Amino acid sequence: MSALHLQQPSIGLAEQLADLAVAALIDEAELSPKPALVDRRSSGAHHDMHLGLMQASALALWPTFEQMAQAAIELGEVGQPLRETLGQLGREGETAMLRTTGGVNTHRGAIWALGLLVAAVPLAPDELSPAGICLRAARLALIDDRRATPQASNGREVARRYGVLGAREQAQQGFPAVTQYGLPQLQRSRAQGSGEQNARLDALLAIMTTLGDTCVLHRAGLEGLQTMQHGAQRVLDAGGGASLAGRRALQVLDRELVGLNASPGGAADLLAACLFIDGLEPALGHASRSL
Repeated sequence: MSALHLQQPSIGLAEQLADLAVAALIDEAELSPKPALVDRRSSGAHHDMHLGLMQASALALWPTFEQMAQAAIELGEVGQPLRETLGQLGREGETAMLRTTGGVNTHRGAIWALGLLVAAVPLAPDELSPAGICLRAARLALIDDRRATPQASNGREVARRYGVLGAREQAQQGFPAVTQYGLPQLQRSRAQGSGEQNARLDALLAIMTTLGDTCVLHRAGLEGLQTMQHGAQRVLDAGGGASLAGRRALQVLDRELVGLNASPGGAADLLAACLFIDGLEPALGHASRSL
C-alpha cells in the first residue's frame, strides 16, 4: 500500500484534550518576554527552573490530563465520584511532575486549574463557551474531596493571610481572571493586529492587573503584589506588548519583579488556562466563540 494512502489513526476526545492542555503549558512557558517568569530568555526570578524543565514537566503531565478527561467521559456528570477521581489523579500527576523535575514545583497550580477544565469539557462537549466550561469547572471545584489529606500550602496560607482569592477560590468562582480579563484582552489585542505572541503577552498582563497572585505574595508580600498589578497596568496603558512604549514599561516591570524575587506564577497558570480554552473550538471543530 502506498504511504500516500495511509491515514493517521483518529484519536479520542480525552487524548485531544490532553494534547491541548500540554500545548497550553508549553506555549505559556515559551512565551517571551514575560516579567520575572521562565521563558526563552531566562529563568526570571526562579533559580531552580529553566525552559527545558518546564517543557519536560508539561509533557510528563499528559497521562494525568488524559485520565482526567477519560474519567469525565465515563462518569458523565458533576458529582462526588468525579471530583474525588480528579483529586486522586491530580495527586498522582503531581508525583509524576516532581519525579520529572527532581522535586521542583513547576506546575502544581496548573494541574488544579487545567485538570478541572479538561474534565469540564466532556461533560457538555457541544457547549464550549468559556463561561460554560468555567461554570462546570467551578461546580466541580466546589465539591469537597473527602479523600484528600489536609495539607498546609504556601498558597492557602498566603490567601488566608492577605484575604485574596487563592487557586482554589479562583476555580470555585469560575476563573474570573480568565473570563473577565485574560480572554477578553487576548481577543482585543488580536483584533487590534498586535500579533499572536503580543496578544498572549497582553492577556498575561491583563490577568496580572487584578490577580491576588499568591506566588508573588509568598515571595514578596504586598509590595510585590502592588508592583505586579500596577506595573502590568502601566504596560497595557502604554500600548501593550506590540508597542515600543509598552515594551519599555515591560522591561521596567521585569527588573522590579526580579529585584523583589516576585514571580507571578499564579498568573502564568491562568494564562495557560486561557490558552487551553481559546484552543478548544478550533481543535474540536466548533465555531462558537461567545464569552
